[in-house]
Amino acid sequence: MSQAPPVSGPSPVDQALPPARLGVLGLQHVLVMYTGCVTVPLVFGAAAKLDTHTIGLLINADLLVAGLITMLQALGVGKLLGVRLPVVAGATFTAVTPMILIAGQYGMQAVYGSMVAAGVFGLLVAVPFARAVRFFPPLVSGSVITVIGLSLIGVAAGLIAGYDPAAKDYAKPSHLALAGGIVLLIVVVGRFTRGFLSQIGVLLGLVVGTLIAIPMDLTDFSSVGDGDWFGVTAPFHFGAPEFPVAAVVSMCVVMLVTFTESTADMLAVGEMTGRRLAPADLARGLAADGVSGVVGGVMNGFVDTVFAQNVGLVEMTKVRSRYVAAVAGGFLVLLGLIPKLGAVVASLPGPVIGAAGLVMFATVTAVGIKTLRKVEYEGTDNLLIVAVAIGIGMLPVVAPNIYHAFPTWVRVVGGSAITSATLAAFLLNLLFNHTGWRNKATTSEPAATEPTPAAAAP
Repeated sequence: MSQAPPVSGPSPVDQALPPARLGVLGLQHVLVMYTGCVTVPLVFGAAAKLDTHTIGLLINADLLVAGLITMLQALGVGKLLGVRLPVVAGATFTAVTPMILIAGQYGMQAVYGSMVAAGVFGLLVAVPFARAVRFFPPLVSGSVITVIGLSLIGVAAGLIAGYDPAAKDYAKPSHLALAGGIVLLIVVVGRFTRGFLSQIGVLLGLVVGTLIAIPMDLTDFSSVGDGDWFGVTAPFHFGAPEFPVAAVVSMCVVMLVTFTESTADMLAVGEMTGRRLAPADLARGLAADGVSGVVGGVMNGFVDTVFAQNVGLVEMTKVRSRYVAAVAGGFLVLLGLIPKLGAVVASLPGPVIGAAGLVMFATVTAVGIKTLRKVEYEGTDNLLIVAVAIGIGMLPVVAPNIYHAFPTWVRVVGGSAITSATLAAFLLNLLFNHTGWRNKATTSEPAATEPTPAAAAP
């Protein structure tokens, strides 16, 4: 990625564009990230066996929180919050698996209680994390991002085929064909289109797939009529928050992984815009992620991160004004205040959502692999670190009951692929690259220990 050349006069980041252009460019950012944002509540709601109405509430809360955090990141609050760059925030896939595990072990009240606690934790550690970013190099972030994608592919498969192998319609050929057609459409759009159209291939797949699913009798939009045109989900919809220690620890690890994702993307946007970020700038951006945990926990939303697809859009369009992102945040808030829209999205058929999710989750895996290319392997133990981190992370994916004989807190922390991979990669990186245990054949500091900007997952 080439760094933007110096410019005279006001920074392009602070440039105010004409209102009409701001609106169009802001809407484009929303269209690019919308599918990724709403996929998180869709996948979590389906895995947690929530009804369609409740999933619709989660979608609205998700969009509302994402909009608020996006405006906070773009506009900032004094010297406390917001990186003040053209970045768009949205729900992170990192939290999906831990939230599903917590919901199964402790219930929904613990899911959102632990999210609030993780948000407070994020606010407390934002400054020290920004100063210690070198301990979360591509070696760590790449391993974790790879495991995030791999661990979620099973969720996509469940949406496509169903979760009960004994069910009559499990893995029905017509359902698999529909999902395969959607994947093919996304591939064709990505291969034969350019610019903005190529950025919304997943969204097109969702729309076309849903239209095809209607005559297949796979859609049920009956709940849409009961939704209001305007409304806000009540705080703590599932009841008073609860704070099981294992759940809180797991979500705090999620917050650290989220910080790693956001840091990589904020550094990347800083390079694009020619605005080099100091630790104080990073800390304000990370603190905004912490706010998303608190607000998301209260409003039944999700932890937010800086979305990588919008970082790519900034590079593609060369539009660097942070006010475009602020307008995108305003659109997201409006969408979050329309319950009928959330009900429509929540009613999309499982095979359709699963097909879109399959592509997006596999893309996350590919981004992790791309990030690992930045790691120095010759003369280091970094290949061993990557192997062990991915191996430990994938254990609960391929053997979900492997920790069944252990206490609940071990099952929640160790049973999360993302949490266990993060802990393994972080600790092994410290052991081999920041202590006397480093490979004696290494003659210089491994490149992987540098805070190199790297693309992160959505």
